[in-house]
This record gives sequence, C-alpha cells and structure tokens, in this order.
Amino acid sequence: MAKVLVTGISGFIAKHVALQLLQAGHEVVGTVRSLDKAGDTRDALVRHGIDHSMLEFVEADLTGDDGWAEAVAGCDYVQHLASPFPLAQPEDREALVPAARDGLLRVVRAALNADVKRVVVTSSLAAVMYNPKFKGEFEAGPDDWTDPDWKPISPYIVSKTRAEQALWALLDERNARDKATVINPGLVLGPALDERIGTSLQLVEMLLKGAYPAVPPICFPTVDVRDLAALHIAAMDSPGTAGLRLLAAADTLSMQEAALVLKEAFPAFERKIPTKQLPAFVVRLLAIFDASLKSVTADLGRRRIARTAYVTEKTGIAFRPAREAVIAAAESLMEYGIIEPPR
Repeated sequence: MAKVLVTGISGFIAKHVALQLLQAGHEVVGTVRSLDKAGDTRDALVRHGIDHSMLEFVEADLTGDDGWAEAVAGCDYVQHLASPFPLAQPEDREALVPAARDGLLRVVRAALNADVKRVVVTSSLAAVMYNPKFKGEFEAGPDDWTDPDWKPISPYIVSKTRAEQALWALLDERNARDKATVINPGLVLGPALDERIGTSLQLVEMLLKGAYPAVPPICFPTVDVRDLAALHIAAMDSPGTAGLRLLAAADTLSMQEAALVLKEAFPAFERKIPTKQLPAFVVRLLAIFDASLKSVTADLGRRRIARTAYVTEKTGIAFRPAREAVIAAAESLMEYGIIEPPR
C-alpha cells in the first residue's frame, strides 16, 4: 500500500478520491488551508466507513510555499485536486491565471523535488474543447487544446488552459513527463459525501429549485464523481498513463436534457424544474446585461463530445451514463437537506 498526498481534500472530488484511496488500504495525507476545516472532512469520510487512523491532515495553501515540502515528504504519490472554481467571473479575462497556474506549479515542483512516483493533476475539459475551429457537434481528444486567446471564453477557461500549458512546460523543462498524468473531466456530478456540494452540483440545485424559468441551449460532457475518483487512482500507478492527458466524461447532456431527466426521476418537482430552452440569440442579448450568461456564450451552438475510449482501454475505467450522475446528484442534495421536496 502507498502513502498518497491529496491536495484540497475538503473539495467535492478530492473527498471521493480520498475515500476510494482509504477503502483500498492506502494511507492518505490531506492538505487544507486551515486545520480548523479538517474535522468536517474527517467526519464526512468516517460516516462513509473509512478507518481514520490512516488519514492525516496538513496545512498548506496554494498561494504560498510554506508547508508543501513537508506535506509531500515521504509520500509515494500526489493527487493534486485543489483548484479555485469561482461562480462569479471577473472582467479581466487573465485575472484568474496567476492563482491557477502558480498554485499548480508550486505543488508539482514540490512533488518532483520529493521524487514521488507520480503526480496526478486534475485539469478540465475546459482546457481541451474551447477553440473556434470546433463548430456544431464535434468530438475532441487528448491532443486538442483550447485557444486561450479566443475572445468568447470565460476567465475560468483561460485560467485552466494556461495553467495546464504551464504544467507541461515545467515537466518538459525537468524532463519529467513520465512523472505526471493529467485528468481532464467534464461537468462532475454524482453523489456528494456531505453538505459541501461544490460548484457543479449547484447546477442541479438550481434546476430543482426552478431558479430560472428557462435554460440556455448549452451542453456539457458529464462524468460521475465516483468514476472520476476511480480514474485518479487508476492513473496513479498505471504504466500506460504516464505523460498522458486522460479525458473524463460519459455522454453529453444539454441543460434541457438534464432538466428532463430530473423531471422524470423526481415528479414531485415537476412544476419547478424548467424544461423550456431559450433561443441562442436571446442568451446573447441577455448576456450584454448579465455577466453569468456572458460566460456561456462560447457554448452556444456547440455540442461537445469527449473522445474517451482510449481512457477505458488504458485504465479499465468505464464511465456510467450521465443520467445516473444527474439523478445521484439530486438524491444527495435531498439527503443532506440542501433541497426540500415541494409542499
């Protein structure tokens, strides 16, 4: 069994990675920005049956060097999942780049300096699929890259792309591509392990609450968090994944399709769930006044599909249908009291 550093262990995906590592008998060291937050994460994992004697926490922040060398010391592998995902997008399209890039490089440098066997880095399909060459329905694979200079994309997409590009540049500089595997997930749904649901599940929450009367015509390649966690662990020591980008997604769902899945699975919410779709031109018009809609204009008129057969071939991880991830996400929102059934 191995000793594994999991960065940002309190996050939605990271908790699932930690849970599966502990269930497999590995020792886990989790980083938190403040040790005050460790108790809630420990409690959540214990509720799901893990032995907390194999779990420890260390304090380390992506914005500073302190603590990272100590955190990675003695670890066989690093699972780097800590990353900011802001709901509000700044006006400056490059504003999120320094934090995303510098934090990632800080962790990877510490991992390389400690000579870990491999560092698995969570990137995003945001760094793969946003390029003006892609139009209509299209497939993208691991050799495709987002164009960070394409004007319609959001600051978040710019930051994920530039951060991953900087990572590969660092690995080339250190002649260390075989020390890393990058995982690029789509929209991550599925069950939460506690009431800290993460940004992606808020999309399902908004649909169930009927936050908007209609949905924009946008689509997301979707992955269940349980499959994504399993992929992180498979990528850790698989010789066939060294130096690769592993795209992580099942099928692609539009927001309207996700709403229809929820409406069928949870008829009590039928009146709340919006299933009408706004025309693209209306979204573009509204985006002039609504910054949250401005961030989705690059998705209009495109149905993005991730090419992932090679991932299953190399790791044995098969992705369950997106429909299951949507339903499991909704069930956990109800389990933790984030959504109350209509009266």
